Amino acid sequence: MHADHQERRANVTTKDIVTPIPLLAASLRLVAVPTAVPCSRIFVRHTLAHWHFEKHIDTAALIMSELVTNAVRAGGIIDDQLKSGQITSEHVIGIQLRALETSLYVEVWDRTEAVPVRKNPGVEAVGGRGLLLVEALAEQWDIFRPIIGGKIVWAKLPLDVSIESGTHQQRPPLVLPPGIRASRGSGADQARSALLDQLLTTTITARTKRAA
Repeated sequence: MHADHQERRANVTTKDIVTPIPLLAASLRLVAVPTAVPCSRIFVRHTLAHWHFEKHIDTAALIMSELVTNAVRAGGIIDDQLKSGQITSEHVIGIQLRALETSLYVEVWDRTEAVPVRKNPGVEAVGGRGLLLVEALAEQWDIFRPIIGGKIVWAKLPLDVSIESGTHQQRPPLVLPPGIRASRGSGADQARSALLDQLLTTTITARTKRAA
């Protein structure tokens, strides 16, 4: 039996060896209300500090804020004075950070199919610059259509060094205000599946490029 094992090892070629893709990922489901915006910034700061990417926190937090703001406006509740029973399990957005090889991805999922529109507001306008800001700060941004439905708007930032998979310990719990985390249900499950779909798609693409 020992000889058979040695023979199998001798027959292994470099093509049979799967090189792990350097990847870090963290995601969260939030109730799609205005308070999700500051909470998404807390998530970014918490996660990137734990990954030791402190120099990217401010830029990533700003991009996340803009994408979450758009997601809440698209499929959430924008009224600050929420009424009892107004929030349902369908009012959910999903947010995700991924460090893949030498890039950092900021991703936000919402249930709607509507494409965010980049505006060109006047000098005196108080809003409407969200996507302009994302475009200015990010190396690239686009929309991903997960199988489960809805859309993921993502932005890509360059990292100064390539990450090493498996070098980070379990991060401590993230403390958020009560009621902001989306409870388990159809909306949260849909968000989780959509973000996983995006993660798998881009990881497989990266692995394919490496093997080519």
